[in-house]
Order: sequence, then structure tokens, then C-alpha cells
Amino acid sequence: MKKLIFYTKPGCHLCEGLEEKLAQLDHLPLDIEARDITQNPVWFAEYQYEIPVLCRLINHPETPELAQEQPLPRLSPRAPVRQLEKMLQTYLGPFEAE
Repeated sequence: MKKLIFYTKPGCHLCEGLEEKLAQLDHLPLDIEARDITQNPVWFAEYQYEIPVLCRLINHPETPELAQEQPLPRLSPRAPVRQLEKMLQTYLGPFEAE
């Protein structure tokens, strides 16, 4: 399962749009952790002008505490779901059939 972090905040229509598109990708093996930037001052300082932001989690098997987040390119709010899926496959690698 591929891990994504979704930085969002309440009342953000762009975030809501991306969340709806991500929900349509429920056939993909994704583990999406939503993080409300208003709940953490570090997240707020980093992403207050950038949300919604999707990050992939890069794991280090020997040292999981050193996992790193890498922001993915921002899609247009008008991008169709198939474009989001294609972008995720580009940055996360191919998805295995479940």
C-alpha cells in the first residue's frame, strides 16, 4: 500500500475538491492520512498558502523514524480524476492489482 499525506484545512474548497477526487480512486491501494494544518503550527507555517498539498512518504526500511515527505506537483483544480491517477502512478510507481 502506498502512503500519502494530504495537508488540508476546514472550509477550503480546493481541498474539498481534491478530497472528492481521491475518494474516486478507492480502487487504488492508497493509505491517505489527512492532516488539518490548523491543528499544528509547523504545518500551518509550511502550507498555509499552498493547500491542498499531497506528499508521498519515502520510507527507510532500516530506520522508519527517518521517513521523509516529498510534496507532489500541484494539479489544477479542474484536472480530471484520470489525470490525478496518472500523476500518482508517475510519482508513486505502478500500483499492484489487489
